[in-house]
Amino acid sequence: MTESKPQDLYRETVFLPTTSFPMRGSLPKREPEMLERWAAEGLDDSLFQQSQGRQVFMLHDGPPYANGHLHIGHALNKILKDVINRAHRMSGYGVHYIPGWDCHGLPIEWKIEEEYRKRGQDKDGVPVLQFRAECRAYAQKWLDIQAAEFRRLGVQAEWARRYATMDFSSEAAIVGEIGKFLLNGLLYRGLRPVMWSPVEKTALAEAEIEYRDHESTAIHVAFPIIHDPTPAHALEDVAAVIWTTTPWTIPANRAIAYGPDITYAVVRVDDVTDGALLEPESKVLVAEDLIEPFCAAAGISAHHVLYTLPGRALKGAVCAHPLRGQGYDFDVPMLPGEHVTTEAGTGLVHTAPAHGEDDFSLGRQYGLEITELVMDDGRYAEWVPLFAGVHVFRAAEPVCAALADVMRHAAAAGQAPAGLVARTVMVHSYPHSWRSRAPIIYRATPQWFIRMDGEGSLRQRALEALEKVTFVPAQSRNRLTSMVEGRPDWCISRQRAWGVPIAVFVEKRTGEVLRDPAVMKRIVDAFAAEGADAWYSSPAGRFLGEGRDPEDYEQVFDIVDVWFESGSTHAFVLGHDGLPFPADVYLEGSDQHRGWFQSSLLESVGTKGVAPFRTLVTNGFVLDEQGRKMSKSLGNVIAPQDVNDSLGADILRLWVMNSDTNEDLRIGKDILKQQGELYRRLRNTLRWLLGALDGFSEEERVAYDDLPELERWVLHRLGELGGLVARAVETHEWVGVYPALHGFCAADLSAFYFDVRKDAIYCDGPASPKRRAARTVLDHLHRCLCAWLAPVLVFTAEEAWLARPGNTQSIHLQPFPDIPAQWHQPALEDRWAMLRGVRRVITTEIETARRNGIVGSSLQAAVTLPLAEQEASVFGEVDWCELAIVSQVDVSIEAGSAPIYLDQPDGVQDGVQGTPHGGPVVRAASGHKCARCWKVLEEVGTIAAHPQLCLRCNDVVQGGA
Repeated sequence: MTESKPQDLYRETVFLPTTSFPMRGSLPKREPEMLERWAAEGLDDSLFQQSQGRQVFMLHDGPPYANGHLHIGHALNKILKDVINRAHRMSGYGVHYIPGWDCHGLPIEWKIEEEYRKRGQDKDGVPVLQFRAECRAYAQKWLDIQAAEFRRLGVQAEWARRYATMDFSSEAAIVGEIGKFLLNGLLYRGLRPVMWSPVEKTALAEAEIEYRDHESTAIHVAFPIIHDPTPAHALEDVAAVIWTTTPWTIPANRAIAYGPDITYAVVRVDDVTDGALLEPESKVLVAEDLIEPFCAAAGISAHHVLYTLPGRALKGAVCAHPLRGQGYDFDVPMLPGEHVTTEAGTGLVHTAPAHGEDDFSLGRQYGLEITELVMDDGRYAEWVPLFAGVHVFRAAEPVCAALADVMRHAAAAGQAPAGLVARTVMVHSYPHSWRSRAPIIYRATPQWFIRMDGEGSLRQRALEALEKVTFVPAQSRNRLTSMVEGRPDWCISRQRAWGVPIAVFVEKRTGEVLRDPAVMKRIVDAFAAEGADAWYSSPAGRFLGEGRDPEDYEQVFDIVDVWFESGSTHAFVLGHDGLPFPADVYLEGSDQHRGWFQSSLLESVGTKGVAPFRTLVTNGFVLDEQGRKMSKSLGNVIAPQDVNDSLGADILRLWVMNSDTNEDLRIGKDILKQQGELYRRLRNTLRWLLGALDGFSEEERVAYDDLPELERWVLHRLGELGGLVARAVETHEWVGVYPALHGFCAADLSAFYFDVRKDAIYCDGPASPKRRAARTVLDHLHRCLCAWLAPVLVFTAEEAWLARPGNTQSIHLQPFPDIPAQWHQPALEDRWAMLRGVRRVITTEIETARRNGIVGSSLQAAVTLPLAEQEASVFGEVDWCELAIVSQVDVSIEAGSAPIYLDQPDGVQDGVQGTPHGGPVVRAASGHKCARCWKVLEEVGTIAAHPQLCLRCNDVVQGGA
């Protein structure tokens, strides 16, 4: 028979932690089980019922696109929203979170067209209603998948009330919003350049553009001046030289812009390098400040300036198009332009009104022809001289060849230079479609626009509305404001099939758009009953009504920009069914300042006169651990589904809330591993609390005034954290909150308070005032931590809450605890900072003694702690044995010595009065080890009945306090 060790005899008398809450989270397994349980228990219904009668907090969901699995950016954004919603609910608000989806638009069309191409089928040969039905089915499939993936992340929402832009009611509301702009006069059709994708054959919104490096051919081109307005004929036989990085726009050139305040020079070419296109004695006009870079580009090795003249002297000058005689027999006027600078080029700007914003504005100001030379697929129209059928991105060679021929002909004929002067290749940042990743062009086409300026300026009203909006972070205000200030009229038309049509009629005879409220009402009613398909399946007369001949009207089939659709979501979500308008918060990534934030603002201000949000919260982008964008080619993509399956959604949620979401975030395997370690510390804190609270009852609770000072300090710290959470709820600024909560658990609790109070909790008797006080505080800690962690660790907090006997209702139905004002004791903060500083000094010496073999564990140590008289009076009655977790402490008062601990938690104070006393001295404790609490005390062995116990442990074993 094995002889029992002395400590084994008393093991059952020690109150060791006991809990069903396991050390390992096993989140990938437990989280789906918990979701199933919540669904079976109807938790969402309970939350909805709880919200009734409360003040509503409304975070309006920006709709993700229903196309593909969720990526890590989706997870970041939705988790942030969920934390804010849950925290508001637990703060007493009624929260109604209506998730939404953006379902129309080009990416879905592309996916359906890809299927057609695989089958060798022509999309244009498919009936439009069949095509739209296939797009709808595709969007619905991904909507359902994404909804399930959001739920797996722990996102709580009123899923049965979800909205989608392709719902019939949504399509009716969207076309109704278009009608409001039609009727208030802000909607118009005009010919102007828009960003156009030749690949996708549609106009693009600014939010659909990304800038990527692109290789372009840059050319200098000479335009011979054929009308010289200068008195001294300074421009006789001179050619004006322009520079452009888009050679394909040369056929569309209709003017040259100059700067009225720029000084220009007539430069005579004296000598050239081999291969130069200009001949000696040629005369060219360029800005004086740009002569040197121009000569270097053109291979001019020697030159001199014949004349200089101010830009305003060029008024009335006229050039010939360099391809004159080959189908371009029109004059090219020189016109003043405020946009002209001397930063690059020649100071003379090639102007093609159909292919640039500044060009268009100048052309409209001076009545230039707005040519439509380029078709929707990026090829020159068949009637364009020299370049018919050539794609614009393959036009550099033929354009340069034609211009080079002109230059050679001019040189041979002794005429003023005309045509190609120089050619280089450059790599620069160029706009691309973010979907096809193909370069785009500016192309003038008839499009539908919402007017930004003019009577009742939408731009001005939007800027005034933004002044009343709160921005988080505050600096993001400048970004949105500047974008609204500088944006052109809003192009809302797209040349596609899957979406809500711009359902208007244009009178063929006058070209005027029909603005009739009765017509618009019939359209809205039809869409509400049948969806937007009604526009394609019904005769025009159904909407025009009696008294109008459909033959007299053009029915518009352009679809509306998806940004207009998503910007309209406030119209069919907010202000209905008990939901407020405007929303309290819109929360999206920083890219939405040019996307959803802006389109929602303009749409709402244009139809309602106010912004649809009170506060805009912006989060950053997600990068990998090296700060790179995620891409499959780099192999650095972190998918939320993979994190769920390997680590658990709570780890992903903790990563979000431990990050500075105002900036770009980083994620990767090492970062997630770190989050796993942080999670384990939080989980172990909860587990120890639950174990130490085993059997706790209300009869055991101690009133605040009867708590020891250490317990009151813990409650003070708890109150500080409660204030931090409350401020975050109020301001929506959560950065730093959960790192502070983790720091409290790791440093204040696990490494200090739990360590100090373990002896009392494990070894004191049930009636011990100290044990009861500690367990009272542990009860507060459990309630507060479970509640404050619930918005983030939605699964773990629930598990830890229900692991407490008597808790049967979900933590997510609980309120945040009210923090009593009496817990706020800032004086305790300073005092315990000093005491913990002394403790660190003692434990450092104990560690040194352990390394030197003087003691084994800290309970084998006895400490002599010298204190100055001032320190002794400040520290008062402190149980240094308990605080330092040693068996014996002898405090010696050093008369006349200077304090070394006060205000210096980590070291010796400088500038003190008196002679500094020495630090603590550690030695082996005298006596014997108690078999129950393991303290080494002289009193062990003095009790005949239990010679292996100290007096305290003997009393407990005998049934005392």
